Amino acid sequence: MTKHLDLAQLQRRLAEFAAARNWQPYHTPKNLATALSVEAAELVEIFQWLTPQESARVMEDPDTAHRVRDEVADVLAYLLQLCEVLGVDPLTALAEKIERNEKRFPAPGDGGSGGEVGGGGAGGA
Repeated sequence: MTKHLDLAQLQRRLAEFAAARNWQPYHTPKNLATALSVEAAELVEIFQWLTPQESARVMEDPDTAHRVRDEVADVLAYLLQLCEVLGVDPLTALAEKIERNEKRFPAPGDGGSGGEVGGGGAGGA
């Protein structure tokens, strides 16, 4: 397993990688958001025609597991680069979003109806 890495360290490595190749002029918010969307679609493509049961076992096949890890890495890389360019702390943004969703969609027994159906995770709405 890889040694412990933090997001700031990974963001620095990504920035250094891009700088060494003179890619910074292309790393605009629009371009990074577009690339993020493309990479997310490539991750979705792996699961596109699988049944829910097959998708739950996708990491059992070494070749497919490798593809999933690569696409997850690509999505995360573009997301971290986008956050860097926009000055967004991704962990703070996520924590704040979870807090808003906890208020918006209270769990059953917390005084609310349990929110909407769907289990949308942190993304919510």
